[in-house]
Amino acid sequence: MSRDRYVDFLRAWAIVLVVLGHWLITALRHGTDGALTAPELLADVPWTQWLTLVFQIMPLFFLAGGHAAGGSWTRSRAAGGTATGWVGRRAVRLLLPTALYSGLVLVAVGICRAVGVDAGTLALVGWAMAMQFWFLPVYLLLSALTPALHTAHRRWGLAVPVALGAVALAADTLVLTVHAPYVGLLDHVLVWGVAYQLGFCWQDGLLTEHRPLLPAALAAGGGAAFAALVALGPFPVSLILVTGQSPSNTDPPSAAMPAWVVAEVGLSLLVAPAVRRLLERERVWRLVRPVGGLSMTLYLWHMLPVLIVAAVLYLTRVAPEPTLGSAAWWALRVPWLLVLGVVLTALVRVLRPLEAGLAGRYERARPDIGPYRPWLLWLGLPAGIAALARFAERGFAADGRFPVLPALGLALGAALVLLHRRPVSGLEHPGGGSVPAKRASGAFN
Repeated sequence: MSRDRYVDFLRAWAIVLVVLGHWLITALRHGTDGALTAPELLADVPWTQWLTLVFQIMPLFFLAGGHAAGGSWTRSRAAGGTATGWVGRRAVRLLLPTALYSGLVLVAVGICRAVGVDAGTLALVGWAMAMQFWFLPVYLLLSALTPALHTAHRRWGLAVPVALGAVALAADTLVLTVHAPYVGLLDHVLVWGVAYQLGFCWQDGLLTEHRPLLPAALAAGGGAAFAALVALGPFPVSLILVTGQSPSNTDPPSAAMPAWVVAEVGLSLLVAPAVRRLLERERVWRLVRPVGGLSMTLYLWHMLPVLIVAAVLYLTRVAPEPTLGSAAWWALRVPWLLVLGVVLTALVRVLRPLEAGLAGRYERARPDIGPYRPWLLWLGLPAGIAALARFAERGFAADGRFPVLPALGLALGAALVLLHRRPVSGLEHPGGGSVPAKRASGAFN
């Protein structure tokens, strides 16, 4: 079965907008005491919160992920595959590069802590290097639940995302009325689970075949619901967390977020035919295709260029520092983005062989041929998910300290997941050669 180029395009488009969005809102300047600080653009220049309607693109990532997972799990079941084998395969492809990234960052944190780097600076850097981690535990959990979620989809179809959305609304109501923050944690899975389940429905044709008006209805209905909740309800327009803003649309996802998910899904289905025609052109496809293979690398490492440029241009006071949000500041965003793009390109050239080599060694030593050790996988996943959630919440150096327990949790979780496959005698893969590039890089496929 040939891959849907449009699904790969959505994933690539989401990654590109996430990277550009994070770079665009990142601001650096020296305070009155001379210390380098990172002011919050969305809080200091409130009108920029409207930009998040463009850059909050993660619903499309979960939609594309659900579409790809639905097709992959269906094919695996038809071939006699097991839930352990399928979930383990996806968990390995996500945790290997994540463990490598986290390990290198934690080593750097440990060294900085040992040589006496200022605690505030270390905490800020540790937060910057983990700011994208919120996505990873949610996506890993939904991947682990895919066999069960897809079973529900096959039985109830569109009723499943509707039910998830209803429960999410109920949970958000409890958060707002009785201030139950732990109930709100469910919305991270429920709200993004709506997009993931809609991916199943899209893959099965429930959103498009024999329903030509449904995409328009989803776009219009979701957009109208979001506008009403912002205009009449207590919800802000920002679809990214803004310090001091309560309630937030993302921490946890509010009732406004599933409305935006539905609107974005509907809009993506509406433009799909036109974009597919463009993607049939090989010149266009050659630009899009590589981004999919680099998605995990780009997602994990895209804030490191900010730190490198900050050290080179801001610590040395070479970079100009106009007033945040002024015309001069916005004009300087263009060279800022270009410089970061050049640095990230250089980093990717170095990192991709390292990641691919690590994946290749693992696949040769522990090929995906079974039998598996299910108990290792299902013990390792909760440990890894909990550790990633902790890093997402507090960064790699909360209060300037080394995060001992989360680091041990991630190491244990990743190790258990990786060990769920049995080793082969010798280091060579039974089929010979190295691991295919697609398997090594397709963590989000």
